[in-house]
Formats: sequence, structure tokens, C-alpha cells
Amino acid sequence: MKAALSIAGSDSGGGAGIQADIKTMTMNGVYAMSAITALTAQNTTGVRAISESTPEFLKQQIDAVFEDIFPDAVKIGMVSSSELICTIAERLTYHNAKNIVVDPVMVATSGSSLMKGDAVKTLAEKLFTIAAVITPNIPEAQVLSGFIIKSKDDMKRAAKVIGDLYSCAVLLKGGHNIYDADDLLYSKGEFHWFSAKRIDNPNTHGTGCTLSSAIAANLAKGFDLTESVHRAKEYISGALSAMLDLGKGSGPLKHNFEHVSYFTEEKISD
Repeated sequence: MKAALSIAGSDSGGGAGIQADIKTMTMNGVYAMSAITALTAQNTTGVRAISESTPEFLKQQIDAVFEDIFPDAVKIGMVSSSELICTIAERLTYHNAKNIVVDPVMVATSGSSLMKGDAVKTLAEKLFTIAAVITPNIPEAQVLSGFIIKSKDDMKRAAKVIGDLYSCAVLLKGGHNIYDADDLLYSKGEFHWFSAKRIDNPNTHGTGCTLSSAIAANLAKGFDLTESVHRAKEYISGALSAMLDLGKGSGPLKHNFEHVSYFTEEKISD
């Protein structure tokens, strides 16, 4: 069985971060492992508090995973400080990690900031350069490229600037400012559009985590980058289409939308 490691923050509400990553990886057929960068007190309405792991404890988590069950892919999500980013980059390089997917999580779906000011520059310089692909949304790509993105031509321009600057593939996700669900992959000097029908679902907590984890899971299983993105897009469309409605804010996706068995049945009322 293939395995994947998520390096990200814990979401006490269960919709994003480590919790979303483990659900996604499991539903996409790989064994999921984790190294937690921070504990968060959050729910569908916002983030109340963040307690970071120390760099030494994060190092120990990463080493413990690699020294026992070597992951076939690594997904990196929320990392709030430069010190933790440097620790991740150093340990992944040391272990010669492969199929690294970086989701540059800067702001939660609720609007709460998840990164310290100096961490964005460190993230780009230390982790983008070792990534197989990075998965910014439009607001994140605007920060990374310095461009305002209002059209598909703007998406192409920003993706190329980011990809060429850091020598990595870029999956620029539509949906913010661009009124469709089309994503753009820029890899090895070429552009590839992934079209999808926009799903009218206000519950989008954890969509970025879910997509990047699904990409990592498919890379772990041996699919190339283009096919991994395609399969991940299909998965997230299914999870959104299931229209799960939990919480008082932007709720989570239904990660197990296709999983029905004896063990998932609910008790029938008498």
C-alpha cells in the first residue's frame, strides 16, 4: 500500500488541515500519516487560537515517519512561521522526500490569517524550490506574483512568473474573482486548463487542503502530475456536490461521499 505524509496544522473542527488531509488520503486509497505544525482552536466560523509546534518537535515527527514508513508523497499545508518552514525544508531534503505538494495556506476560509508576515518569503524560497507542485488560490497567487488577477490571461501570467521564479509546477486554482471552477496548471513551460462546473455550495471549508492532499495521494500511487490533478479535481467535485451542511459558518466537505458499507450505516429509528 502506498503512503503519504501530511505536514500541516490540526483543525479542531475537523474540516481542514490534518483532519481533512487524512480523510482525503484515506478515501483516495493511500495510507495517511501526519506531522503537526500547529494546534488550532477553530470551527466553521473562524480560528480562535493557534499553538505552534516547536521546530525540534516537528523535526522529531518528520524523522519518526521517514525512518519507519517512508512516504511516497508529502503534502505541506499550514505552516505559520519561518523557523518551522526551515525545519521542514531541511528534513525533507535530508530524507530525499519525493512528490512534494505545497499548499501555501495564508488565510483560512473564514478569513483568519494563518501565517506570520516573514513566513511567506521563507515558504517560497525554501519549500517551493523542492516541490513537485504548489497549489495557490487566486488571493495567494496575487501575493506571490505581485499581480492583480481578474482574468484567465492574468492567471497564466501569474502562474508563469511564480513557476519560473521558483522552478516548480504551479496549479493556480480558479474560483476567487474568476467565476468558474477552472484551474490552471503551469508545468515545464506548458499550460493545461482543468475545466469544471462551478458547484453552488457555500460550505467550502477545507477545499484547498482536500485538493492538495488528493493530488499528493495520486502522485503517491504513481499517476503523473496532470492525471493526479485531474483525479483530484473529480474527487473534490464529488465532495462538494454531496452538499454536506454542518456548522454555523462555511462548513466542511463530505470527504466520504462515495463510501457506503455496513460500517457506515446509521441506526434505523424504531
